[in-house]
Amino acid sequence: MTVSYQLKINGQLMQADVAADTPLLWVLRDTLKLKGTKFGCGMAQCGACTVHLDGKPVRSCVTPISAVKERAITTIEGVADSELGQQLQQAWKILDVPQCGYCQAGQMMSALALLRQFPQPTDAQIASGMKGNLCRCATYHRIKQAIQQVAKRTDKEAS
Repeated sequence: MTVSYQLKINGQLMQADVAADTPLLWVLRDTLKLKGTKFGCGMAQCGACTVHLDGKPVRSCVTPISAVKERAITTIEGVADSELGQQLQQAWKILDVPQCGYCQAGQMMSALALLRQFPQPTDAQIASGMKGNLCRCATYHRIKQAIQQVAKRTDKEAS
């Protein structure tokens, strides 16, 4: 049975008419044509499908659309809507973080949530915040550098 959902995605209202058990990932990609969020494992194990619900990272491949309710959804397409997101994108680019790039949308979504929670994260906080985001190309070191670069930049701006 199809249900009509009003969703707030990247600050815009969108409608999706889908079954209640449809994973958020497929609503974003197939119904709303927001292709930045990637399918990885389909079991919430790799993090490629990470999006934010009210600022918290979730695995969209196992989140049924009926669980979203009225929470704000942010996808990789909405990262540049915030200054912190722009800084993160710039650090990713400067440090040439991606190799194949497939997992990077999910990596960046987790990194953004981490930096919002811990503006100057420790190594342990970075490891914990990025846990569960897998990269077949093993770009972990550059991801960590990009997070640290943004943290240093925001620390300088605050002082």
